[in-house]
Amino acid sequence: MTSSQANVSPLRRRMIDDMRMRQLAPRTQDIYLRIVREFARFLGRSPDTDIVEDLRRFQ
Repeated sequence: MTSSQANVSPLRRRMIDDMRMRQLAPRTQDIYLRIVREFARFLGRSPDTDIVEDLRRFQ
């Protein structure tokens, strides 16, 4: 495991693993990760704590 992989949160690791299992294209994976990163920045916290209203405000 590289040092960059050691800093990955369990939520992000699960998302990456799920995308690979579904055989999403690498570019698609990058875009999905970027959007989730933007959502987390918008929330100011981990996206696994969001509620439906948070997602509506983000959209």
